Amino acid sequence: MISTLVFLSLASIFMFSWDMVLLSCFMMVLISFVNMHMNFSLNLESSVFMIESFNSFLIFLSVVIIFLSLTNSFWLKINSFSKVVMSLNLFLVLAFSWKDLLGFYFFFESSLIPTLILIMVWGYQPERLQAGTYMMLYTVFASLPLLMLILYFFNKSSDLSIYNFKLLGLEMSTFMLMIFVMAFLVKLPIFSAHLWLPKAHVEAPLSGSMILAGVLLKLGGYGLYLTNQCFNFSSLNLMSVSISFLSMWGGLFAALMCLQQTDMKAMVAYSSVAHMSLVISGIFLNSVWGEYCAKVTMIAHGFTSSALFVLVNMSYKKLLSRSFLTAGGLLGMYPKMSFLWFLFCSINMAVPPSYNLVGELMLLPSLYIYSVMLVIIMGLVMFFSATYNMFLYTQINHGMANPLINSGSAYYSADYLGLFLHLLTFIMLLKLNLFSTEIC
Repeated sequence: MISTLVFLSLASIFMFSWDMVLLSCFMMVLISFVNMHMNFSLNLESSVFMIESFNSFLIFLSVVIIFLSLTNSFWLKINSFSKVVMSLNLFLVLAFSWKDLLGFYFFFESSLIPTLILIMVWGYQPERLQAGTYMMLYTVFASLPLLMLILYFFNKSSDLSIYNFKLLGLEMSTFMLMIFVMAFLVKLPIFSAHLWLPKAHVEAPLSGSMILAGVLLKLGGYGLYLTNQCFNFSSLNLMSVSISFLSMWGGLFAALMCLQQTDMKAMVAYSSVAHMSLVISGIFLNSVWGEYCAKVTMIAHGFTSSALFVLVNMSYKKLLSRSFLTAGGLLGMYPKMSFLWFLFCSINMAVPPSYNLVGELMLLPSLYIYSVMLVIIMGLVMFFSATYNMFLYTQINHGMANPLINSGSAYYSADYLGLFLHLLTFIMLLKLNLFSTEIC
């Protein structure tokens, strides 16, 4: 099935009809959903692809977010735009399914090129050049040592199969493992190496923000997951706990920074940094519940953050600004959109029965094993997460309406369709109870 997804992605790059590209994307969504049901244990489909249950979920997430980004960017019916997005889809599917470490690194880095093109060509402001430079400098320089280490392993064993690494149970020194994971920590990103993310989000077009938050950040989490599978983090207890402390403190600082933002898009971007800190801690603490938290948080955050960026774009169309200073009063004018704001802000703050809450609660026992301080920090992160989500909702929808709101045109049905599909996919995963039965 992965071969079929790769073929459809390649075919979509050479299609000249927007409708055919959307149809191809929809077919890939159906195929990836079937693939998600079928692959619940380690399975070598060929000598090239490796599929586990977690891979299947991430491939499904990638294809769905790509499809929704095209749906919500209906005004960009340009062949060059669809080619860039489908090229990114191809790299993501291959990165999440490739079983060779060198091939994974190649597609991991290749995904930056279409993302950079999206920001540079279809970005909003001249600052997009600076945002693209930040993104490339942070991510490429952090990953170059990883390439050197992969080549070192290739020189020693001449076999870089992830499957074999799992079986051999190889161990590395703390310094070598730190080099190995640095590329993934910057990609997630961990706080203190996160400055590229808000800049990239603010300057990226809607589709770029959706894919960047929904899928590309998950490449870093998937890389950490693979590293933990190949080289067990439990053998390096001090480094693991140190990075967990740093990520949790960083998550708290990111949540506090959300309260200081005046730009809606920047607030949603910093909320991604806060959520990804939970993923880092869950993987590095190396417990079953921590790993479960990381997996659930990545999948749940992918759909939630993508929908929030769609809502920010919808609000921007009416306010002609992303500043909170010009926002307010949309509840009385656009109640349907305000209701969707309420739903996705609630999911983002982890209200029951969302899987965001499941991920956060599953992390608490793992944190308690190492330190009560980590549990206190986690509680503060959850509290401030609820605070900035409530602030985001009330500032945009409540209060007096701005007299300069562009109320002359109604929203297109595609705007609401994209949000409805986000919600439908999230409810479907919740209803089928896939996470608790299959993702582990």
